[in-house]
Parts: sequence; structure tokens; C-alpha cells
Amino acid sequence: MTTPVTRGRHNRKKQTRRRRLPMRYLLPFLLLVALLAMLMLRGYVHSEILADHRIQPPAATDTVPEQVLEGGPVIDARSAGEPPKSLRIPDHRIVLTFDDGPDPEWTPRVLDKLKEHHAHAVFFVTGTMASRYPDLVKRMVDEGHEVGLHTFNHPDLSYQSHTRVDWELSQNQLVLAGAAGIRSSLFRPPYSSFADAMDDKSWPVTQYIGGLGYLTVVNNTDSEDWKRPGVRTIIENATPKHGKGAIVLMHDSGGDRSQTVAALDRFLPGMHDRGYEFTNLTTALGAPSAHTPVTGLALWQGKAFVHAVGVSDRITDVMAAGLAVIGVLVISRFGLMLLLSFAHARRVRGRGFGWGEPVTRPVTVLVPAYNERECIANTVRSLVASDYPVEVIVIDDGSTDGTADIVEAMWLPNVRVVRQRNAGKPAALNNGIAHARHDIIVMMDGDTVFEPSTVRELVQPFADLRVGAVAGNAKVGNRDSMIGAWQHIEYVMGFNLDRRMYDLLRCMPTIPGAVGAFRRDALDRIGGMSEDTLAEDTDVTMALHRDGWRVVYAENARAWTEAPETVQQLWSQRYRWSYGTMQAIWKHRRAVIERGPSGRFGRVGLPFVALFMVVAPLLAPLIDVFLLYGIVFGPTQKTIVAWLGVLAVQAVCAAYAFRLDRERMTHLISLPLQQILYRQLMYVVLLQSWITALTGGRLRWQKLRRTGVVEAPGAMTGQRRGSSNDRRPVA
Repeated sequence: MTTPVTRGRHNRKKQTRRRRLPMRYLLPFLLLVALLAMLMLRGYVHSEILADHRIQPPAATDTVPEQVLEGGPVIDARSAGEPPKSLRIPDHRIVLTFDDGPDPEWTPRVLDKLKEHHAHAVFFVTGTMASRYPDLVKRMVDEGHEVGLHTFNHPDLSYQSHTRVDWELSQNQLVLAGAAGIRSSLFRPPYSSFADAMDDKSWPVTQYIGGLGYLTVVNNTDSEDWKRPGVRTIIENATPKHGKGAIVLMHDSGGDRSQTVAALDRFLPGMHDRGYEFTNLTTALGAPSAHTPVTGLALWQGKAFVHAVGVSDRITDVMAAGLAVIGVLVISRFGLMLLLSFAHARRVRGRGFGWGEPVTRPVTVLVPAYNERECIANTVRSLVASDYPVEVIVIDDGSTDGTADIVEAMWLPNVRVVRQRNAGKPAALNNGIAHARHDIIVMMDGDTVFEPSTVRELVQPFADLRVGAVAGNAKVGNRDSMIGAWQHIEYVMGFNLDRRMYDLLRCMPTIPGAVGAFRRDALDRIGGMSEDTLAEDTDVTMALHRDGWRVVYAENARAWTEAPETVQQLWSQRYRWSYGTMQAIWKHRRAVIERGPSGRFGRVGLPFVALFMVVAPLLAPLIDVFLLYGIVFGPTQKTIVAWLGVLAVQAVCAAYAFRLDRERMTHLISLPLQQILYRQLMYVVLLQSWITALTGGRLRWQKLRRTGVVEAPGAMTGQRRGSSNDRRPVA
């Protein structure tokens, strides 16, 4: 006897279990969040987010102190309430400064030249570059050079608020801490020039930055190396006049700096010979070092940021490689599909084509059914209306809705009902095979209807004694909803066009459960329908290939099936399909190393299935990820053109598939939306299947809700129960 207390505990436990998010949902969500975070970080450090490339035009100089305009290239505005100081470099001393780095190609060469000629310099680094190449920043510090701030994203600070200025500086310092374990008190504004170029727009920024404790460093000798005027001109521009000291502006990033490196090789020894010394800025000014060691939390924050930037770049590189792979796979698949589908259609539609003597002997049609009361009457009636002699066996797999009673009450000729306890679809099919009277077995789902000619078309290939199984042409019957229309496109293009290709390649991966036929001897040799996987149709097809049987496609054996009508139902179905396919691939993996027919399928069929049904769909969303990334962060126009190009290729394939199946092209109007929305759903489903497989999870059979609205074209509309969910029959 339970008490209120125990009931309360039980209810709380149930609520706790309900609130717990399954790992198969949690991991894709966390993966998506992490991926978006990495892409955002990558866009940030590559100046694709928060980048501001505006440059302030010259302004008046009314508010700039005279001593700044006429003073030296170092401005000290750190003392509040006191006039700013202007500092010059002593005679016969040169402070080489390099802006916009570090660059992975040119900065190491600049450092090599400085080391070779025993010179020191100041590198004003941007946070975007320093975070991507932290080892170069560390090398600068280790080799005795000074490092200064040049902001994070290189904006013109005269356009920015104090909040943005603080952000630029703090992020720049964060990177220095992570790369070299230091802070720096040196700052150079982007787009700065000589001290006399300071104006009413830039001076307030200099004052504010001075108040934060920074020395502002401009220059008084511009090499103009960014113009690439030639080595000789760079040297002439960088040479101080009359033995004066100078801060020389050069660049170690932002383009081809080969002339800068070549100029250093001549400039450094030449100026040494003239009595000049190349020193750090603080050394030249006789001031304490600009570097302050960073410890504790600030140090680890910097290291974490730099590490995250490295991870984001590597992930993006991997994604870019994956995009290249999927591009090749998509184009290759579409090319093969078009070429081989054309060859298949030309072969089977040719005047001289035939499988042999027409097959006329009766066949057994198996209909496994579990709670199919909405559909089963239409299914059985379509079989009885067949123009081919059939024995129909409905295997009731422990239905609780009276499915078997409905069939028995119809009193149709050549229709039998076999009842069993609920054991699953494979067990039901094996039970049906045991009760079958004929040597050709047709299998269909309980929510599917056949056209009168379907069975006849489906069994003709068995005139060829090498054929062990035949795949029919499954079509979506309830295509009047958006989800149904998307699945209709998928069935015509992604399934049936594929089957034509696989037919010619002799590696058909799946006999669809909705419409397929098997030679009984072939099923007996492989042990019947296996219960090892959730995709028993794929499993048995692979087993037949390995046993040496041919599996072919009969395009005119059409079956109309009721596709899922909600996202949840579609998710459940495709989740089972994806997971079952992975199980089947894993089960038959040994075929790769075997000989004979099994080895041929293992080395041809399995790679095709794995590549085009597992790997390619898993990578395909990268196209859309980069589409979104390119639209938001650029280059927008090129990104959209590239995506439209891929869409055009898909549209051509889809149009050809629709033409082969004699379908109306109007359904292709929803193709772009299908690519944006539907494919993402399939991606998440496949990812969830991967996670379930890798984590050792188990997936159970899931029953989809049916409405029973699908009928074969031309069939008489039977009396249906009135419902707001009714759909018009397929016509």
C-alpha cells in the first residue's frame, strides 16, 4: 500500500527523469553552440566582426597644444592636470618600429635580420594578428624587443566611443598576456603619422589614452615601405638627417614586405657604420621598460583566449577542408547520378531490353502490420485490385487497434491474416515467409498502396535467375503539405535517382520496405530477415549482395506510401533509418576484406553507401554554415553566388529525376526552402544517430501515426471516417 509520502517521492522521481535532457539531444545542442562560438571568435579575430575601416579626414588643430604639434614623436599625457610632454629620441639613436604584425611570413624574416645585425626594435602589434600568431610575439619579447599596442581590430579611434577604446586596448593587452605574459605601456594609434598631424579629432583620444597610463608613440621618419617604392628609396626615407635621433616607421605585415626585409639587410649595417645605435624606445629615452609581467588570473585569461583563437582557426580550417570534400562529393555524386541514371533509363527503356520470358506465376505479398487500422483497408484493396495473381498475407504483429479484425471482416479472396504476439517487423516478415505458398515474395508496408500493375512490374526481373531481389519505385502519396512536398522531392531525386545509379553499379544498398520483391531461395540462403539492425531492408539487401545475388530497380513498380506529416514523426523515422543504416554498414564491414561477390560489394558498395548516405549528408550542412557565415561576415556577393551555383546543380538533377519519373515540375518550387530547412533537420538527425552509435545507445522501433489518406491513382475513393485531418487522395 502506497502512502501520500511515497507517492510524492515517486512523482518527484518521475519529474526528475522527465526534466533530464537525453544525451543524444544535449550533445548536438552543445556542439552547435560550441561551433557558433568558434565561428564568432574566428570572425572577431579576423576583423570580420566589429571591424570599422573608416578613416577620419584631416581636421583643425585648434585644441592641440603647441608643444605637441612642434614636439617629438613620443607624447606623454599620463599626468592628469599637467601639460602633456613631448619627447624626442637622442642623436645617433634610431628606434625602428614595425606596425600591423605579426605576420607569419614576414615577421620572422624581420626578426632574423634584427638578430643578425644585433639591433632591437619596437613592434606595434594588433590583437587580431597577435592572437593568431602568439609564438611570434613571444619571440619578440624573448629576443629583447619591445612590444606595443596597436589596438585589436585597427579602427580609427577618433570615430570610437570611450567604451570601444577601452575594449580595443583591453583585448590587445589580453592577447599580449596570453602570448608573452606581459603588459605594455606603449601605444600607437592606427592611421597615425607625425606629431604635427595631430588634430582636434585625434587629440582627445590621445589625452584619454594617456589618462589610462599609455605613452603614445607616433614617428618622425616614415620609410613609406607600404608603397613598395624599392629598397633604395626605403633606405633613403628611413635615414635620419644630420645625425638626429629618429623613430622610423616600417611594417612587418599588411602585404608583401620583401622590400622591407631587403632594405633592413643594407640599412642596419650601414647605419651602424655611421655610428647609429638601434635600441628599444625606453632604452633610448632612459626610461623603465614598457613591459610589465602578468601573473595570476589575468595571465590565465590571456592564455585561454589565445588558445581559443587557435582552436577556432583550426576548426575553421577543418570546416573549410570539409567544405572542399563535400563540394567534390556533391559534384561527383550529381555527375554520376545524371550520367548513370541516363544510361539506366536508356537501357531499360530500349526496344530490345527484356529480362527474359515474362514471369506469370503467382506470388505472395506480405503485409506486416502493427496498429494500422487507418491504412490497412486501402492497402489490402489495392492488392486485390492487382492485375497479377497474388496471395496476400497480412501479419498482425500484436496490434491493439483491431487491424486484423478489419482485414478479416473484408472477406476478400486470397487474403489471409496471420496473428502473432508483438515481436517487431523482421519477425513478422519471417513469419509471413514461413506461411507463404509461392517462391517469389513481395513485401510492402501497411501504410502503402500499390497500383494494379505494380506487382507485375516488380516481379519481371526474376526472369533473370541471377536476380535475388527487386526494388520498386516508392512515391509519397500525401504530398499536399510542405513537409510532404519536401519528402516527395527527396524520394524522386534522392532515392529513385540513386537507385538507377546503384543498379548499374551493382551495389543497390536498400530494397525499400514499401515496395520490394525477393526470391525465396535467396532469402533462405541468407537466413531470412535479420533482427540485428533497425534497417532490416538495408541489412537484407547487403546480405544478398554478399551472397552473390543481383539486386535491380524496377522503375514502373510504383507504390504510394504515406510519409510522416509532422516534424516529430519525420525525425523519428529518419533517426531510425540513419541509425539502422550505420548498424548495417558496421555489421557487413568484413565484406571489405573478403573475396568474391562479398568482397566486390565490400570494396565498391559499402564505400559508396558510407560516402553518400552517411558522410556526405553529415558534411552537407557546411555549405549552409558557410553561406550564413559569408552573408554575415563577407564576402556576401561571392558567397550567395556560390550557394546559388550549388542550388542550380541540384535543381538540374531534380528536374531530370522528375522528368524520368514523369512527375510535375511544380513541386520543385519548394526546392530552395527544402535545402535551407529540410536538410538541416536531416543533418541533426544524422548527427544524433552518430552520437547514439558512438555512445553505445540503443534505439527502439517507433510507431508513426497514420491517417489512411493515401490511395493509388485511379482507385475508387473508399468511405473514410470524417476527420479534420483528411487529405484528398493522390490523383
